[in-house]
Amino acid sequence: MSKFFKRIYKVIKIKMLKTPKKRKKEKKTSYKKRLGFLKSGLSRIVDLLKLGWTKEKKGTLKSIPASYLTGYLMGKKILEKEKGKVILDIGLQRNISKGRIYAVLNGIVDAGVDISHNKKVFPSEERIQGKHLKTNMQKEIIEIKKKLK
Repeated sequence: MSKFFKRIYKVIKIKMLKTPKKRKKEKKTSYKKRLGFLKSGLSRIVDLLKLGWTKEKKGTLKSIPASYLTGYLMGKKILEKEKGKVILDIGLQRNISKGRIYAVLNGIVDAGVDISHNKKVFPSEERIQGKHLKTNMQKEIIEIKKKLK
């Protein structure tokens, strides 16, 4: 066997023996796409921690107020880059009225982005302010919104 074929054989053998990551094997995570999302620079919920979301409430990053503020942050970034009409593409996400996805959309609309929507699907103002949660977060939400303006 020539040196070239030996080298190719070694590479193939190593790739065959390498076990894929669990989430990749279960087809839950595409690490290539995930890296692309991280490099894209789009606003993420983690940005709220930098803006003053308290560490004690870090577990509430999936809440409706956190989703609303993330949408507001995204809206501000969209206004810096895009001028004109924007569309919402939620892909395969479940389309639940008054849910977190629509809280994000509400934040984008409140930031001033022109996007077609129906106000019936937005969560109530009480839920956006966090009154339904055990810890009342109205002051924090107002402070973070002021930082974004």
